[in-house]
Amino acid sequence: MGVELMPERNAMARRGAEIDDSELQSIRRLSREVRASVVTMLHHTRMGHASADLSSTDILTALYGGVLRGTTADPDRDRFIMSKCHAAAALYSVLSAKGYFPKQELLTLGQPHSRLCTLVSTRAPGVELSTGALGHGLAFAVGAAIAATMDRSKRKIYVLTGDGELQEGSNWEAAMFASTKKLDNLTLVVDRNRSQKGKSTEDVSALEPLADKFRSFGWAVVAVDGHDIGELLRVFRAPAVPQKPTCILAETVKGKGVSFMEQRLEWHSKRLDDQDLSRALDEIGSSA
Repeated sequence: MGVELMPERNAMARRGAEIDDSELQSIRRLSREVRASVVTMLHHTRMGHASADLSSTDILTALYGGVLRGTTADPDRDRFIMSKCHAAAALYSVLSAKGYFPKQELLTLGQPHSRLCTLVSTRAPGVELSTGALGHGLAFAVGAAIAATMDRSKRKIYVLTGDGELQEGSNWEAAMFASTKKLDNLTLVVDRNRSQKGKSTEDVSALEPLADKFRSFGWAVVAVDGHDIGELLRVFRAPAVPQKPTCILAETVKGKGVSFMEQRLEWHSKRLDDQDLSRALDEIGSSA
């Protein structure tokens, strides 16, 4: 996609190192594994938000597979905040695949005494912030970016929001403050699938022109195909625009990878039956 929304940021991305093909293939395999895991766990537990999880999968796997530095024991580790809290199954699947907890624990999602709550929770190993209410993750990430600056740390802060979530005013207060503080260690990724429960984002409360809004708030802005792993990696790894936070508008498809879910509003919270699971796994081309 690579829309020229902020020329200096796009130019930096183009000058970035080429992505190694073996790394690219590894992250693509991780994406397929996570998609298979998501539909399997949501079928088993009869809960969750399948299409929202699948929309975010490639963004999450690019971050965890090739961007985020450090381990939970490292105080200078990069921080990732999952503000899009209803895509918990995708995040848990990625964390499990990266070794934070056993894969069999994924099937306990939402069960009594499980560490895996249906909305993102710090009870799960590897989660930095519980985000059961939308609109709070960006504000927390701004605070984390300020703390990193005060600590003179090289850690970077990444936060993923849904696009419908941007209808919460707290995001725009945080966006203003991030620009005021010149937080070039902060990257916001917007999962721009243009859908929310029941309607399109533009029918509920129009966000466009979204890129212009972030630019007017003092952010560097770049648009990417949110399912192109190579493009995601190049943009994530590009040098920051000095003294500006970065907003990545990741154009995505809700339910990506499962044809009967793609851009179908009912799959925001619809349950998978046995036939749905079989079809989904066949299309994903993997098994959990």
